Amino acid sequence: SYGSLPWISLALAFSFGFYGLLKKTTTLQPAESLTLETGILFIPALIWLLVANQNQTGIFLHTNLQTNLLLVGAGIVTVVPLLTFAAALKHIPLSLMGILQYIAPTLQFLLGVLVYHEPFTHTQLVGFSIIWAALILFTSESWIHARKQQTY
Repeated sequence: SYGSLPWISLALAFSFGFYGLLKKTTTLQPAESLTLETGILFIPALIWLLVANQNQTGIFLHTNLQTNLLLVGAGIVTVVPLLTFAAALKHIPLSLMGILQYIAPTLQFLLGVLVYHEPFTHTQLVGFSIIWAALILFTSESWIHARKQQTY
């Protein structure tokens, strides 16, 4: 329908899948792995902040106290889900985590369409249906395979 592959969607799917796999297989504890990730991104983020400040497009420390506190709070609000995600990955199968990742976008979709009356085209219905059909097929196959393993 769009005339090309959805590169951004595919890149996000593969990168987040790879991220989850790395989180699942690492020997680091959740806080340690998040500290390592933050350390890796610290220098690029600092450079970006300095350039934004130099170009006078930066916001942090250039507005009121409330905005600055909200920006700091946004960091805290981001860290908590990342830590809980990393901790959960150690205790549940990666396939279950993958399926659970579809709950939030589906709820956002339903909120947008049913509550805010966002447009929902035939093309979007086809895409949404294909995604959920694949999830149902994958989940059913995994469940059947697990049941067979329990009987042996």
